[in-house]
Amino acid sequence: MADPVLEVRGLGKRFGALVANEEVTLDLRPGEIHAVIGPNGAGKSTLIAQICGALRPDSGEVWLRGEDVTGLSVAQRARKGMARTFQVSALAMEDSVLENAVLGALGATGSPWRFWRAALDHAALVDRAGASLARVGLSEARHRRVADLSHGQRRQLEVAVALTLGPRAFVMDEPMAGLGSEGSADLTHLLDALRHEAPILLVEHDMDAVFALADRISVLLYGRVLMTGTVAEVRASAEVRAAYLGDAA
Repeated sequence: MADPVLEVRGLGKRFGALVANEEVTLDLRPGEIHAVIGPNGAGKSTLIAQICGALRPDSGEVWLRGEDVTGLSVAQRARKGMARTFQVSALAMEDSVLENAVLGALGATGSPWRFWRAALDHAALVDRAGASLARVGLSEARHRRVADLSHGQRRQLEVAVALTLGPRAFVMDEPMAGLGSEGSADLTHLLDALRHEAPILLVEHDMDAVFALADRISVLLYGRVLMTGTVAEVRASAEVRAAYLGDAA
């Protein structure tokens, strides 16, 4: 079995008396989609924030490609290949699709640019951004203002921006949020193809998408991992059905 690309080892986080995460351990292997599911308040957002560097854990470690990155910032982890997409869009709405993608490519270089728009004249950055837009089907929309895109196209653009990082692992926080059935189907198809470029840790409430995509699922409940298993194993678990899935299983 190949070594994990991403490892979470015993992560714990408290906010006063509230235990948000406790001894959370999971990993992400090459070529797979590992979904994290659970009810609201289970600790999923806190877990993602710790994995990506926005929140420092009280205990435990995060490893990326065999390196302990627990003490690194969000930007440092991104430059090492951890690409994140957000539940709430973090795009620059008044800028163009291409400008957003170039900004992502610029972030991947780690080089300071006093005036980032000068990067639009940098052929290598524009080429990198353009290739990422082509990968998600947004080449024809490259000069459109992001605010004029559909919700589904914005989700595609978020993936394109992540791709400019040359990611080793994706961490995706509810990418299906706000999408209709057609948009969810399109994004499901895209994510299924992306797993072969970089594995995906997927936090998602859309169980149809989770069941269609996931190689493994970890169920989070009250800040702890209730179980990790295949789709079939999770759907068959009486404990998981009682805690979260119900009729969705």
